[in-house]
Amino acid sequence: MTYKVAALYQFVSLPDYRELSEPLRVLCHEFGLKGTLLLASEGINGTVAGGSDAIDAFIAELRSGVLFGGRLDDLELKFSTAAAMPFQRLKVRLKKEIVTLGDQAADPARRVGVYVDPFAWNELIGDGETLVIDTRNAFEVAMGTFDGALDPKISRFSEFRDFVRRELDPAKHRKIAMFCTGGIRCEKASSYLLAKGFGEVYHLKGGILKYLEQIPEETSRWKGSCFVFDDRVALGHDLTERPDGGNERE
Repeated sequence: MTYKVAALYQFVSLPDYRELSEPLRVLCHEFGLKGTLLLASEGINGTVAGGSDAIDAFIAELRSGVLFGGRLDDLELKFSTAAAMPFQRLKVRLKKEIVTLGDQAADPARRVGVYVDPFAWNELIGDGETLVIDTRNAFEVAMGTFDGALDPKISRFSEFRDFVRRELDPAKHRKIAMFCTGGIRCEKASSYLLAKGFGEVYHLKGGILKYLEQIPEETSRWKGSCFVFDDRVALGHDLTERPDGGNERE
């Protein structure tokens, strides 16, 4: 059996997120899904896997079912496949943030940088005036990244604030483009930079996963593999599993 994997998130006001936890868990069990979903007052984030029909039905319920009352009508979604179930269990967790930065100045529901389609990304990062920043953790960067991208050398996303304070200057770095695995960290990072006075901030819509899904390998500027937080470990172009664990930079 081949499993369908859905990586999803949306920044949206969910003041009732605590009450949503158990019904969401029940819904996942009804569809036979495994994975991890995070709920916070700022939205939803996670990755789940199951049969193709079950995943499609689950996403339809999130978008238009009674549980969220139509609030998840703008989900950011990436689909991939797995030869074996990539998760051991189902977890639905309540969090303060669906991606932790720890600064209220970052509010993606209010403002974010300019979304860049994967097909426009190569041109943007090829511009010599663009500072390209990989917002992921150092061990993820080691497995693969874009040509010329700056590695902040962080061990967790909350350290991105310190990196900005030490290394970036709105007067000097006038054009910044950022990327991450699925797009969620970049949404918060771009919101944070705008709050700190950076004027021209871009981020890759859908993240690396959407880029690898849509951009042919022969025209790609991606080198290596993309780490994913499940038993598949790493994915390559066309979101195919990397049997070597993805630890070879091309």
